[in-house]
Amino acid sequence: MLVVPGALATAVVRDRTGEPVVLLSGELPSALTPSGVDELLNLAAAVLEAEELELFRRCLAALRRGGKLRETRIEVSGAVLTIYRDGPSG
Repeated sequence: MLVVPGALATAVVRDRTGEPVVLLSGELPSALTPSGVDELLNLAAAVLEAEELELFRRCLAALRRGGKLRETRIEVSGAVLTIYRDGPSG
């Protein structure tokens, strides 16, 4: 796990099934500036494999364009979290 308090990417982890999870803070896509995306990709590269990093890059590009990914919203201790996954929302 890589935890970076105060950065756009708060953490890059693997869940119990081994699937990579990137926790982002801020409002998307406005927080995804070119420098923010570079920072995210550099941090994620420390944890993700090449194929996963490419998928993450495509997901970030879609979010920056205002494209839709499958998303789920959950509430944890009063904080609303959005889970984005590859592929169109449905």
